[in-house]
Parts: sequence; structure tokens; C-alpha cells
Amino acid sequence: MAIIRNEALHKQVAAAMRQSIATGEWPPGTQLPTETDLAETYGVSRPTVRLAVAALRSEGQLDVKQGRGTFVRAAVHGPSSSLNRTITAQGDTFSTPVDAWFDHAEKPTVYRTRTDAVTAPLLEMDQDELMLGCDRLLADPTGNGRALHRLLLPMERIEATPLAQQPTATPTEAYAALAAAGRDLTWRERVSARVPQPDEREALQLSEAAVLLIAYRITCDQATGLPLILEETRLGAETTALTYAIDAHKPKRAKASR
Repeated sequence: MAIIRNEALHKQVAAAMRQSIATGEWPPGTQLPTETDLAETYGVSRPTVRLAVAALRSEGQLDVKQGRGTFVRAAVHGPSSSLNRTITAQGDTFSTPVDAWFDHAEKPTVYRTRTDAVTAPLLEMDQDELMLGCDRLLADPTGNGRALHRLLLPMERIEATPLAQQPTATPTEAYAALAAAGRDLTWRERVSARVPQPDEREALQLSEAAVLLIAYRITCDQATGLPLILEETRLGAETTALTYAIDAHKPKRAKASR
């Protein structure tokens, strides 16, 4: 490698490695040579190689597999799965296009928790209010998508419904239970993004360059506007997309005055 003055060595090494990936010299799945071998190849020190590898890892081009080595990742050309957020209602029965994801979920984990600085405003409650939580790791049965799903049930708002005894209900089962209890339901959502935590990255099989999408769905009583349950869905933006059907909102006409 020809050394260029006035440019950091690790950036030059990273550029050379990037070129090897782009030209197919190192196709996806290739295990990189050792740090020592790369240092000899490029005529630099091992710490310089380490910085170059770190740069490519942050770009999502390399993955480090504990105990095995560093590998070239397959190019990501967009999400291979999608979570369609549509809800269909027929009487007190509800369905969504992703119900099958719950059929491929790991065993749910149920626990007691309390509202915090994030969940309290979404549920229009004070902090430290008691809730039941149910966590699941979901898998797309037709693709590679994975999602972490959390259902939060405020105790004071579900105690008169079957959900108080069935916290492992899927979302559509929870909607049906609320509808059967006489609630006319409506929904709203908020989506944000952040860097995933290590345990989230591992569970969702994300690269170090991945961004985590977080969709909050609040189920409300249409008559009162009171939030009843909160769902949190976390997914990697590089593997799974959120899709929505959007209908135009028609405001009510004001009555003509006489």
C-alpha cells in the first residue's frame, strides 16, 4: 500500500480494505486475515489495523464473531421484512397482518413494573404507577425480520377486564378483551430511533452500524380518550420496515347557526 502523507494511516488502511470488499476480493462471508497478517500486508502496526477494522465495523461492513474472527457482512439493500401496522376490526374480533409473527415468538416473559419518564406521559399517568408487562421476541415466518415486543397493561385500567388474568394475551387478543368489556377502541402511534443496546443488537442480530426503530402504539377508549394499554415494538431499521395505510381524516362539519 502506497502511504499518503498528511492522512491518518488507519484511514488509508480502511480505504484499502473497503476497496477489497467492493471489488469482490473479499466477498460476503469471508473471514479476514489476522491482525498480524493485515499489518504485514499493509506495512503498518497492529494498532493501526485495529482502528481500520473498527471503522469498517461502524459502517456495517464487518462483523466480529466472538471466538471466531472478523467477517465481511453481506451488503444490505434495504429491509427484507416489514411490520404492517394495519388493524382490521370485525365486531369484537381484531386482526393484523403480523399476527403470524406472534405464532413464531419465543416464550413470553411476564413481570410487574411501574410507569416511568417514558411510559407515564404516553399513558397519561403519573410515574411509579403499577403495570403488568409482557415481553416477546418475534420472528417473521417468511423472512429474516425480528422484533422485540412489549405489552404494558396499567393495573388500574385493566383490573375489570380479562387482561388482569391474561397478561400474555397477544395484541389482537388484548383488543378483543377490551372491546368485549364495552370499550370502543382507537389507536395512535409514535416512532423514534436510537442506537441499540448490546443485548438488543444480539437479540435482533443487528450490525454495529444498525439503527433501532421504536414504535409505541397506544390503545385508547374512543369515548373518553383514555389510554388503556401501551405496546412497544423495537426492530432494526436495516432488516425490518414499518408500513402504514393512511386514511384522510375528515373533520366534523360545524352545525350551521340559524
